[in-house]
Amino acid sequence: MRVVHVVTLVSDDGAYGGPTSVAAGQLEECAARGHEVRLVALWRGRSPAPAHIGSVPLWTRPARAMLPGRFTGLMHPLLVSDLWRSIGRADVVHVHAGRDLVSLTALAVAALRGKRFVAQTHGMVQPRRSAVVRLFDRVYVPLLRRTRGCLVLTERERRAVAEVIGAGGPPLLTLPNGVRPGRSHGAEHRRRDRQVLFLARLHPRKRPEAFVEMAALVHREMPDVRFTLHGADEGSLPAVRRLIATHGLEGVVTYGGALGHADAVRACARAAAYVLPSVDEPFPMTVIEALAAGTPVVCTDTCGMADELARREAAVVTDGSPREMAEAVCALLADDDKRGALVEAGHRAVAEAFSVHAVTDRLEEIYRDMCLAPCPVHT
Repeated sequence: MRVVHVVTLVSDDGAYGGPTSVAAGQLEECAARGHEVRLVALWRGRSPAPAHIGSVPLWTRPARAMLPGRFTGLMHPLLVSDLWRSIGRADVVHVHAGRDLVSLTALAVAALRGKRFVAQTHGMVQPRRSAVVRLFDRVYVPLLRRTRGCLVLTERERRAVAEVIGAGGPPLLTLPNGVRPGRSHGAEHRRRDRQVLFLARLHPRKRPEAFVEMAALVHREMPDVRFTLHGADEGSLPAVRRLIATHGLEGVVTYGGALGHADAVRACARAAAYVLPSVDEPFPMTVIEALAAGTPVVCTDTCGMADELARREAAVVTDGSPREMAEAVCALLADDDKRGALVEAGHRAVAEAFSVHAVTDRLEEIYRDMCLAPCPVHT
């Protein structure tokens, strides 16, 4: 099959996060299975866009801010013609769709070209009541309704997308995120640096301030442990720096800036623990990537995969308070056996539930069903 995916942004700092890494991972696995693949996106970075992400051909145009909004208004006029050509030769079109101009354009081109297409919303399509969103949705929602299916991560996302699309829309198909299972096993976790990692946008929902508060509590018990925050600043960096100064944590807690995906994976693999304090994360790729890398995970009970991870004893699930997260980190760093058991459970969880191989098996099934079904005629 000729498979084209569209994602809003690829960048050297990983700013668009999960949707970009999910798209690249799915396409890499599709390519390994003999499909002809292409990823179409905008590019933002200090250097020219790469021709490939891994083995995936990448077609890009420089991101330009055509309308207000961090991602919503990004576009490039020539991306329209790129989409027209790429989608025109595709058997299957897969749009990683948020409420933004790139997603809207890709859905419209797929519909105009009479193509079979699906949308994967990554928790980005939630009910909204603002006048701007209602105006955007007058065009956007009818296009979502013309998909062969909307791919959702969790039951919570299913309800949200159903509310946006309304009755009689396309099927809502559950598809988890997945990564390639890691190769690190045995005692490798014992050789990690005494480094605790935050890897997310510095945004209020991600709660980097809670990470610093947690670090202050851990530091009292384990003065040799160091803490690093990586991620693009989205408003919380000044507060993070104030807290570091208030608690006297200069040299203990550092901000390392944003990282590209490959560097982020390496940073995670070096860490003794990964802490994600954010709330209402639908299905964070960073958690799955940490599990695959053999890095113990501490997350909150509002994470979309928290119940599954807790059932498998593959992560420490907390209430999100700095104290409870600090207690979890101290317990992990003080007990090699506990940390080793968590690592092994994480590897099993990736292999059994969060493997890109299993995800792509399901994706191929969806694509085959799309190709066999006749294209509907819309009037």
